Amino acid sequence: MARYTGPKCRICRREGTKLFLKGDRCYTDKCAFDRRAYAPGDHGKARKKPSDYAVQLREKQKVRRMYGILEGQFHRYFEEADRRKGVTGSVLLGLLETRLDNVAYKLGFANSRNQARQMVRHGIFQLNGKRVNVPSIALKAGDVLEVHNRSKKNLVITESLELVARRGVPAWLEVDPANLRGSVKALPTREDITFPITEQLIVELYSK
Repeated sequence: MARYTGPKCRICRREGTKLFLKGDRCYTDKCAFDRRAYAPGDHGKARKKPSDYAVQLREKQKVRRMYGILEGQFHRYFEEADRRKGVTGSVLLGLLETRLDNVAYKLGFANSRNQARQMVRHGIFQLNGKRVNVPSIALKAGDVLEVHNRSKKNLVITESLELVARRGVPAWLEVDPANLRGSVKALPTREDITFPITEQLIVELYSK
């Protein structure tokens, strides 16, 4: 399955919640979900009682689309979470949160996860002093992510840092805006992930 390249707001409407796929626009009155908070299509307004499977599937799709990863990748994350100690759902969210592209977004270096992923692929960031271009790299406590010297005058990064105040920087991360540097203070716990996610539904879906 190829990566979706259509309208981002259509995804939010389909999942029935804001996924903040378009960055700062999602906080303004231009947000399509605020104007049309129902599923796209001719029958989007129809009220149907979803089955248990449909509820589980929608939860999985919501999380997968929010982090911008493909179905195969998401399934591998679940298998990895299932192998590790701890509550599978919480471990799964922790693995997704510590992705390099997500951390770059949460630190305020990009306006959206998709933008952060593109920036990583272009080699704009350094991880612990080494240039990286793989968005799925898993960060751990103590890792330092910074903007490469050649990109420190990038206007996109400067504007993103000015707008990060709207969503805030998570407590498990620390950012130094002056030096365009951020670090992972500790691995995120379930309480650090405030977005409304019912991860148990995803576990139930994959456990069938």
